[in-house]
Amino acid sequence: MFPGATTDREAASYVVVGAPLDATTTFQPGTRFGPDRVRRFAESCDDYDRRTDSRFSALGVHDAGDVRPWDDVPAYLDHLAAELRSVAYDDAVPLLVGGEHTVTYAGVDAVDPEVLVVCDAHLDLRESYDGSPWNHACVTRRCLDDLGVDRAVIVGARTGSEAEWDRAADADVEVVAPEDARGWLDALDGGPPFDADDPPFDADDSVYCSVDVDALDPAYAPGTGTMEPFGLEPREVRDLVRAVAPRADGFDVVEVNDRDDGQAAAVAGKLLREFAYSHASARDDGSG
Repeated sequence: MFPGATTDREAASYVVVGAPLDATTTFQPGTRFGPDRVRRFAESCDDYDRRTDSRFSALGVHDAGDVRPWDDVPAYLDHLAAELRSVAYDDAVPLLVGGEHTVTYAGVDAVDPEVLVVCDAHLDLRESYDGSPWNHACVTRRCLDDLGVDRAVIVGARTGSEAEWDRAADADVEVVAPEDARGWLDALDGGPPFDADDPPFDADDSVYCSVDVDALDPAYAPGTGTMEPFGLEPREVRDLVRAVAPRADGFDVVEVNDRDDGQAAAVAGKLLREFAYSHASARDDGSG
């Protein structure tokens, strides 16, 4: 159980769901261990959050355990989406813990947002990879093309194929490079100076927030499948989660594996907590 997620399912405002899918990882596998590892390394976190003057155990969080995968990825994603949709139908917010990034498709399918804000080292805009459109390198493309997401904002991206960069040039994609992330965050937190003709999203847009831990520089989160140097600082990802959470209807953190000493899992668990604290604080003061 995720520490502090002790509320009964019927009374929960947030529901943690593990999705240990490890079917298409292309370099270092191990995301099947991600949900359990995130839960384990979250045990050292204090329940009390001074910034929001709240306790995680009082936010109404339930841990529903894992939705175990099988070898038919599209069928698993449909099943996982149904489980997450039941959370949303109960007016609770799904907090999905991967597993490979492909599971974000199920979260987006369940929540049906207009905007996907994703932290990722990779564009994940391939039409297919290794012959499969369900590879984790295709997830943002699937959300845009198959689920009808209006806009994807990819923060921290620093690599992709030529075809992916061509797709990223379309009007429904915005890429924020690591070196531009702080300025983007400052504008998001304070409104303009965004481009008035092309804001990242409007105040009334529904949003889904996804964090692939490989968005961080691998010096901070080496326990992930496809490390990419020159990434985001942990505080930048934390601040993005804090800023987006009040606008978001769903959240996931993905691509944690077991190939480090817990650094990636520790930051993933902390980001989940930051999302819940920020979302609940905005909800309680009416600003969400």
